Amino acid sequence: MLDRASTFADPGIVKLLQTKFVPVAIDQFYQRQQKDAEGDFYRKIATQGPWKDVEGTTHGLYIATADGKLLAFNNNRGPERIKMLLEQSLLDFQPAAVASIKPSAADRRFARTPPQGGLVVRVTAKVLGGYEETSDKWQQIFQSALSRDNLWIRKDEHQSLVRGELLESLKRRIAQFHLIDNTRGEPQMWDDADIRKLDLRLDGGKLSGTVQLENKSGDRGYHADLLGFVATHNGRVVRLDIVAKGLYWGDGPFTRGAPRGKFPLAVAFSLARGDEEADRVPPQGSKGWLPGYIE
Repeated sequence: MLDRASTFADPGIVKLLQTKFVPVAIDQFYQRQQKDAEGDFYRKIATQGPWKDVEGTTHGLYIATADGKLLAFNNNRGPERIKMLLEQSLLDFQPAAVASIKPSAADRRFARTPPQGGLVVRVTAKVLGGYEETSDKWQQIFQSALSRDNLWIRKDEHQSLVRGELLESLKRRIAQFHLIDNTRGEPQMWDDADIRKLDLRLDGGKLSGTVQLENKSGDRGYHADLLGFVATHNGRVVRLDIVAKGLYWGDGPFTRGAPRGKFPLAVAFSLARGDEEADRVPPQGSKGWLPGYIE
């Protein structure tokens, strides 16, 4: 979401991507490790840039030809530089016949698909206040950022919602993996022991309750009230809207710059349509170990 407010808010960049390039957005955590045709193609491109060790990280913006030749690389959000690189890459590009990549079976270790018969719920978080005022445009972008994630709900949990019940597994997944401040970067998830209070109820289509999360050292936590509504039709959930709002404190190694002390954070949940490519994006909390998230 930060890139949407910076790099990809530039209309010139958007037009170039729409008309002259094939834009692809991935989480390189998966592709740099996949032992399949997709992973091989990505590593071919990435290792031409500054990141030679794919065991570490290869994040950034890559511009490449269809046969995997790297034309440009950048690792910041400055729209002026990105636009310059796009335009230069068009000048450097030499059209040529390219053989199709021979498909292979996907690496099952990193295959991620929404649970069959389940639900996908879009999750968005926002810090509502507490930041010190700044005239720095980049800090302003961080301070106003919205995060985006997916909550995956299993088939049995879906069926329980239709019956008007809220399974303990779904309650804990919401608390542990989605009541987080991920507005400035990749967040730390909560451990089981960090869930100090989990009181969520579903009654007559109304979901309500409170959650108290706090790590062992006490330097990170979130105390929130939740209110939501669930509606069903013909044996399916057709509406699921929840808002959690409360006071958060602390940050993590990759989410530095949180407001000082306790600050208001809201997390919104809304049922996805189920037919968008974005629904297939794995939840952040499932990275590296899907069973630990979904079971």
